[in-house]
Amino acid sequence: MAVLKDIRVIEITQGLSGPYCGMILGDMGAEIIKIELPEVGDDSRAFGPFINEESAYFISVNRNKKSVTLDLRQHEGVEVLKKLVKLADIVIDNYKPDVLNHLGVGYEHLKLINEKIIYCGITGYGQEGPYKKKPAYDAVIQAMSGMMSVTGEATGNPIRVGAPIGDMTAALYGVIGILGALHQREKTQQGKMVDISILDSQVSILENPIMRYSLTGEKPEKMGNQHPSITPFETFMTRDGEIMVAIGNNRMWVSFCKLINKHEWINDYRFSTNKKRLHYYHELKPLLNKVFIQNTTREWQILLDENKIANSPIHSIDELLDNEQVKYRKTIVDTPYMNGTNILKVPNTPIRYKEDPLDINVKAPKLGQDTNTVLKDYLNFNQKQIEELIKKGII
Repeated sequence: MAVLKDIRVIEITQGLSGPYCGMILGDMGAEIIKIELPEVGDDSRAFGPFINEESAYFISVNRNKKSVTLDLRQHEGVEVLKKLVKLADIVIDNYKPDVLNHLGVGYEHLKLINEKIIYCGITGYGQEGPYKKKPAYDAVIQAMSGMMSVTGEATGNPIRVGAPIGDMTAALYGVIGILGALHQREKTQQGKMVDISILDSQVSILENPIMRYSLTGEKPEKMGNQHPSITPFETFMTRDGEIMVAIGNNRMWVSFCKLINKHEWINDYRFSTNKKRLHYYHELKPLLNKVFIQNTTREWQILLDENKIANSPIHSIDELLDNEQVKYRKTIVDTPYMNGTNILKVPNTPIRYKEDPLDINVKAPKLGQDTNTVLKDYLNFNQKQIEELIKKGII
């Protein structure tokens, strides 16, 4: 049995952060009813790349969901949503603060009709504060949070992280907040507002740069692949490419020195401890460069693995998909397109319950494909009522 099998979620979201939050809950078995604007739907349905005119972007973060079209700008649309919320446990919203309040379906409105509702609002800057109405996208938050200032080569420009980590971390914190509220509701029978800021979420994973600045007063700078507190802990050029090596303690350092036949480095006053290796980094790095360039990446991988020293080649995405551990764990899975006739490779859920595996192989919905079923089965609408809503453009 999926762990959230009896939980129903109303998802009023678009883009990435809200849909990803809902998808994680859906992966765990919750029923996700995604509310979309008639004819247009989630903005990401228009984002490429496209497969048979269907957005692969949308498909990748909207599996395990039902799609119901509903125009919340019209009173009758609002009334239908309220009826659905009465039957729900959770609402997820990632519009700017006050957008749904203005339409009459914000948290303050919905808790009056369902005191047990857990409402998760994911926004760029949070529900309160001077920036709450500012538009926000992942790249903007990466710039504002300081993430870009510590990403990139030391002599290069600030660089955006290659994955949308602001949106993704906010989605993950949203799930954590929702699960905490669900646990508390078991005792209190009361719902709760979960206020998730993408900026807050991004800042939360900058604990190391913030801690170092607080302690030393020195502004953290870009360091490329070098670790600010541990060395050797970075990439090195090999005879045919690069390899990431992470020597995280002195046991590994001693093993490494023996492996490369540099026994004298073990007790060298410059390199005998991590603190000293950091201090004499500019003397150590050229020496290491001369060592690593002697063998190929694969040769180093075998040698380092044999000596239990953490390492990895720098995988491209095609190499990732061919990785033996990724294959064994089914970290990447096949999922059907919306039409069900073709297959798209997507990341599997990383949440694994040994006794009860989760099933994510449910394709993303076509726009509005579940509207009639949900209105009939959940709200007892008859065909005439549904046709009237269609005529008014409400669904």
